[in-house]
Amino acid sequence: MPFKDEQIVIIAPGSQTTLAQLGIQESIAPAQLRIRSCMFPAEKDGEWEPYKVRPWLKSSETPAIDEAGVPVDRSEPEYYEDYATEEGAVWPMEDGKIVNWSCLFALLQHVHRRLSPHLHSPMLLVAQPCWTARDYEKLTQFFFEKFKPPCFIIVDSALTSLWAYNTVNACVVDVGYQKADVTAISEFSVHIPGRGVALGRCGGEAMTERLLELLKSKGFDKEMCEQLKQSPICEILPPGVPLPGSSNSKVGEVSNPAAAASTGAIGSGPGQRISAGALGDAPLGPGPGTEVGEEAADPVESDGVLDVASIVTAGNKKMEEFLARKEKEKSDKAKKTKKDADAAAASAKQAKLRNADKERATFVYELPIHLRGPTNGAQTANGGEATTAGAENANGNQPGSTQTSPKQIIPPSGKEVEVGLERFQAAGDIVERIADAIHLAVSSVEDVAKRSDVWDNLIVVGNGSKIKGFREALITTIQKKYIISPSSATIFTSELPSHMTTPTGTGANTPQPQSQLGPHGLQSSSSNVNPLLLAAVTSQNAHLQPTPSGLPSAHSQNIHSSHGQTPTSVKFAKMGEYFPEWKDVGFDEAQFLGAQVMAKVLFVVDGGQSKGYFTRADYNELGPQGIHEFGP
Repeated sequence: MPFKDEQIVIIAPGSQTTLAQLGIQESIAPAQLRIRSCMFPAEKDGEWEPYKVRPWLKSSETPAIDEAGVPVDRSEPEYYEDYATEEGAVWPMEDGKIVNWSCLFALLQHVHRRLSPHLHSPMLLVAQPCWTARDYEKLTQFFFEKFKPPCFIIVDSALTSLWAYNTVNACVVDVGYQKADVTAISEFSVHIPGRGVALGRCGGEAMTERLLELLKSKGFDKEMCEQLKQSPICEILPPGVPLPGSSNSKVGEVSNPAAAASTGAIGSGPGQRISAGALGDAPLGPGPGTEVGEEAADPVESDGVLDVASIVTAGNKKMEEFLARKEKEKSDKAKKTKKDADAAAASAKQAKLRNADKERATFVYELPIHLRGPTNGAQTANGGEATTAGAENANGNQPGSTQTSPKQIIPPSGKEVEVGLERFQAAGDIVERIADAIHLAVSSVEDVAKRSDVWDNLIVVGNGSKIKGFREALITTIQKKYIISPSSATIFTSELPSHMTTPTGTGANTPQPQSQLGPHGLQSSSSNVNPLLLAAVTSQNAHLQPTPSGLPSAHSQNIHSSHGQTPTSVKFAKMGEYFPEWKDVGFDEAQFLGAQVMAKVLFVVDGGQSKGYFTRADYNELGPQGIHEFGP
């Protein structure tokens, strides 16, 4: 039976943040509820609390009286919830894997209480790609036994990301907190062989640790490195782009003299219309701000004219001393003017450079609360003033219950920090490892004809990919390592006359074709295949798909076309224009967007006709194992 939009519950647990929502709005928006994916051990063993419970001492209003009738100042313990701290927190998932079931179940119950859904609410759980079949069964049993929903379904996060982009073929790259997942999907089918699941040290945390490794000796701590990573000056440069200041860097070099002479541009194309003044070179004078300088009256000459009569009467020696002093003053002034002009020119030139062209740059480091100086009240985890208990801050956490005056003045919370070339080295080998995983995942798609569609729909999600330049560096790395030009194949045959056949390899150094199996384990042999072309389109993939043992190499040929075996293009998938609420926040959490779209289709539009969800009747009949038979 179909359900209503306002009844649907969606929960997406993550290693650091859990997203949840009750009801789907007419215009699909980002998650309503964002909470930390952690719990705290309660006083009673085996129980959990969503926040850290701390004791504090408060004097009793009525003083105690001892046996002699003397008042005794006793204190009684009271408790409060510390909504900001992570001290003593237990995280039930690491690298996307469930490591503490009791804690995870407590987290899910806390989310359920916060949403407070109706008993007739269908539930969709977004799964991490590394969850096993046994994990699916345990979660299914927990949801039906604990929450008693009328129906329930678990959907892979890669599949929900696909639905967000409204495509049927794609390669989904999810860069999270500690890991990355790479999934090839064709015709809505997730390809398990070749899938990159929970790639360790490929997430945002690894980038922070890399920055800390580089900058620890300069006084940086982890919090400073985390803020640096999120700042605009931290950037991942594409492969082949030299670091600023290196011998290969050609910043500011004039590549188009004609354009420079006529328009002040140093080269052609976008971003090259930079005038000489913008580069910091003062134009030729006369006039203010030029190399010649201002055409003002020379005070030396003016003074000389005024004092010449008295100087002449004083004698030649006095005249020489006066002229020498004035000459020195004139020289000192000229040097100072030139020095100031050079400094201003250098500053202007530096300000006009892109971040990728600067050897050093600054960012504003927001000081932790305990370093901001004393205040009259509590503050929230992100540095804002505390409000009434129950309100949520930007991170989805509740601030303390203590109220502060709206006129409270918080001391300055930030300072500028200068960083060198280390800000370009946060990624390390992460981008290349993910590019290799993408190639392996797409190459494992059995339907060769679909591979080009998968390559042309690359979807990158996850908050770990927010670092500036990540997407550009990733696609450039793929192009350099795995993409061949569609016209490259003609270089082997274009110079041969049409009546000549393609030569076959005869020497020891001639590249020989690699043995490959087709989608159904069948071989394809063709004696007319150009071995040079074959080597060009298969050599990069040979180590990923080795020659099966026991096959005669003399008759082994690759049945894949060059178009399918090695990609000729790679593109990012385009997001639709019909999600205005997501444009401001970005599509890094597109998997939750896709989960809402999928839930609406499965629970409301389809209504269970295509076995898109697991009902309570199905659960009673099949048990938790039946979850594998239902889904999109």
